This record gives sequence, C-alpha cells and structure tokens, in this order.
Amino acid sequence: MTDLVKHTGGCHCGAVKFEALAPRDVKVFDCNCSICTMKQNKHFIVNESNFKILRGEDNLTCYTFNTKQAKHTFCKTCGVQSFYTPRSNQNGKGIAIHCVDKGTIDNITIMRFDGQNWEESLAADLENIRKLSAPTQNT
Repeated sequence: MTDLVKHTGGCHCGAVKFEALAPRDVKVFDCNCSICTMKQNKHFIVNESNFKILRGEDNLTCYTFNTKQAKHTFCKTCGVQSFYTPRSNQNGKGIAIHCVDKGTIDNITIMRFDGQNWEESLAADLENIRKLSAPTQNT
C-alpha cells in the first residue's frame, strides 16, 4: 500500500479550502475534452473518503453539461475550480494540481487522456483510473 500524505489546497481568494490524502508522487490526468482544455484542468483523482472540504462548501457552485455526470464545482467568489467530481469516477474527486499548497508533492507524472474520444479512452484506461484513485489511508 502506498503511504498517503495530507495535501491541502483551495481556490484563489481562499474562501474554499480542502484536504486530500494521496501519495507524494501523483499521477495527473491531462485531458483534451472541451472543458478540460478550456480550463486547463490537470488533476489527480482521490477516493471521496480521502477528501474533505475544510471551509467554503456554501461558497461553491456547480456546472454540468452533456451527460451531467461530472460535477464541475467552483468558488462563487473567484471562479477557481480547485476540485470536481469526475465523470469517470463518481466516488472520487479530481484535485487540480495547481491548487494544491506547496510542500507535499514530490513528483508529478502527466498522463494524457483522450477526452475527445471519451468512451473509447475510458474503456481503455478504466482499470488504470480506478487504481490511481484506489489508495486509502492505512489504519
């Protein structure tokens, strides 16, 4: 089992703050779907049980489109999406790598995901995506 560390982060204005348990070496998805491209949404996925909103839940709003499965949450004040619920993993959170506070990530590996061909790419990468979000804290 991979040792997990507590990563903290949040939005630009500080109204939204979160913590997430994940490895020090993270695998970041770089998706080329329409919304990820426009937002430059490079993210790593954690199990929902390894994610906690510390403050600002009442300051979040949500955008959905197309299948309405992905929940693109963002700060009502500054507009930054520091995390979201990915379509590929409804029991996980996609953490925006650029919104994580400095000091807890040692290494970032970029993994390309062909979101323009979402269904085919997911079918090919589903096991890998689930493995990357599967680690839980040792008790």
